[in-house]
Amino acid sequence: MAHCNTVLNQVVGFFKRHEFESIARKHHVGHKFRSFNRWSQFMAMMVCQLSGRKSLRDVVENLKAQGHKLYHLGMKKVSRSTLARVNDGQPAALYKELFHKMLQRCQTVAPRNRFKLAEKVYLLDASIINLCLAAFPWATYRQNKGAIKLHIGLDADGYLPEFIDVTEGKKHEMSWARMLKLPKGSLAVFDKGFTDYEWWQELTTNGIFFVTRLKDNALVEYFKKRPGRKAKGVVLDQEIRLKGMKDKLRLVQFIADDGNEYRFVTNAHHLQAATVADLYKERWKIELFFKWIKQNLKIKTFLGTSENAVLTQIWVALCVYLVLAYLAFLSTIGASMQQILRLLQLNLFEQRDLESLFKPPKIEASPQLVLL
Repeated sequence: MAHCNTVLNQVVGFFKRHEFESIARKHHVGHKFRSFNRWSQFMAMMVCQLSGRKSLRDVVENLKAQGHKLYHLGMKKVSRSTLARVNDGQPAALYKELFHKMLQRCQTVAPRNRFKLAEKVYLLDASIINLCLAAFPWATYRQNKGAIKLHIGLDADGYLPEFIDVTEGKKHEMSWARMLKLPKGSLAVFDKGFTDYEWWQELTTNGIFFVTRLKDNALVEYFKKRPGRKAKGVVLDQEIRLKGMKDKLRLVQFIADDGNEYRFVTNAHHLQAATVADLYKERWKIELFFKWIKQNLKIKTFLGTSENAVLTQIWVALCVYLVLAYLAFLSTIGASMQQILRLLQLNLFEQRDLESLFKPPKIEASPQLVLL
């Protein structure tokens, strides 16, 4: 049998060591490390995410138990106090930049044009991560609650988080959305929380399309109905103008299979009404994205209480998400990210070929009984 490195070693091959060290030098503060480095920190936090470890001590003890299998990773000896100090003191910006560099690599193998549209589709939303205010006093949210907020612009082709920011829990989605640099000609899908007519007008003026739901209390001026045969579920397709907006928009009224009625508003006059409804239905995928990372990655409980330690853990978790997505894109058997993560957790320090790990076991044919 051919020699194989551990599964973990093959997984971290996704990250180019020379690129990592270049970024690490840029984001280092204070004196040089004597017996530690940022790569060792990254490997330890990767193990934390991939194996579901619950504390710094748990991570360090796990690494110590696998010490004879770590030499090929280029890791230094990891102690709990050193890992805690580096998580608190060394900028989390290293992993933010690493994430964006890895995102570019992941996009090269991601699916393309899933919707068969000329426009690139982005799904926008935000999600709260609750924190204990007593333990995280910097994360003020409400009087007796702490929180941070994760803002995401998800590429709907590969469900990769292309636009991302982590802010204080109080920051409204619209404050983040106004700062987004969406490409001209792209199409953004978002919920009612992004209702801001001035921003909608800005998107329209800049050649960016959007699909969202119209609030019940919106002041609407109605114009002619759009001609043509309506698709199943579409009960109204009409030009409108909202108070305070210069350009006309389009109202699509749709009844879903469950009998619920929805009113969608868009500036994409060229799309079919049924496509508008389908695009908004796709917005549910970003809700599933938040649910998935909270259930499968370690971003709800933290190994440190400082803001930098929390951000470090979140950005490393998102880097792990990219690794899992990358492996899922390359999987020839269509393995889901959930399946891949479970297989990695069970085999992280095993010396097995990564590609064969995701293949179903061969079932040998049982001997046939021959009757004479």
